[in-house]
Amino acid sequence: MEWFLHHLLYFIPLGALLLDTLVGDPRSKYHPVVLIGNCISFYENILYKKNTTPKHQILLGISTVLLVIITVMIIVTGLLFIGGTIHPIGYFIVSLLCLYIAISPRCLAESGIEIANLLRKQDILEARRKVGWIVGRKTSDLDESEITRATIETVAENTVDGIISPLFWFVLLGPWGAIGYRAINTMDSMLGYKNERYLYFGRFAAKLDDVVNYIPARLTFVLFVIAAFLCGKDWKQALRIAVRDAAKHPSPNGGYAEAPVAGALHIRLGGQNVYHDKVTFRAYMGDSITSMVGKHIYQAIYLMYTVSILGVVLTMVSTYVINQW
Repeated sequence: MEWFLHHLLYFIPLGALLLDTLVGDPRSKYHPVVLIGNCISFYENILYKKNTTPKHQILLGISTVLLVIITVMIIVTGLLFIGGTIHPIGYFIVSLLCLYIAISPRCLAESGIEIANLLRKQDILEARRKVGWIVGRKTSDLDESEITRATIETVAENTVDGIISPLFWFVLLGPWGAIGYRAINTMDSMLGYKNERYLYFGRFAAKLDDVVNYIPARLTFVLFVIAAFLCGKDWKQALRIAVRDAAKHPSPNGGYAEAPVAGALHIRLGGQNVYHDKVTFRAYMGDSITSMVGKHIYQAIYLMYTVSILGVVLTMVSTYVINQW
């Protein structure tokens, strides 16, 4: 029995991907990520001080991040202890649920497919509205090409946040790593804005998210090149564009997912975006060999799922190798 349970743990990544594929990401106010968000808001409401110095706000922000991580780790440890106490297989189930919660390929795919389907039906108005749900830029004036670009950029960049990073931290720290990463990423999405409220208070959360995504983003770059080869896309162009353009992205990590996708699909990402009526320019990634249309979204999702499978296989192998040492 002990041998069986020990080896069963190696299949947690595969189980998490299958569970996500079959069940998806249920929307509920009791969803663990929603509860993590509530935890972040709780500590923010206690610690945020408006009329204080930037240095003090940074320290308060650091305190918020640490308290959230400690709280989440205590809860995960408690659940793992309870699960293992009830039955030996309970530890496996809790660990599986932790990783399942931390990854979200199906949610990412569903959002992209819905927009691609709307473009195929030439329903530009609804496609603009739906893409506005997954990006922060103004979408009311976007044409098919720009809607496609926004969607592909989101699918590519979130392959890091929603798949490879949780798997990477699961390899290193088990279920604590997967949920801990999800907590850090959620804090970045809630606190990591460069506005009046969060410029200093959310700075540590944003920087920490950059740090924990640094290696996974570069692993994602390699996996996207391999995925391009396996999917019959231009893997040589994916590699060339990623090497040439990845560092141009304003995020230290986002370009390492977006650039190989742009190369593999022979499209050009980046360009003008409008945020709160302010026009910004993001450096181009890729060469505009073909014009972007809705079908490219399907292709990007195909690449994303291939990367997900490759990531799961790599996680299983890495977990096994580490446990043999």
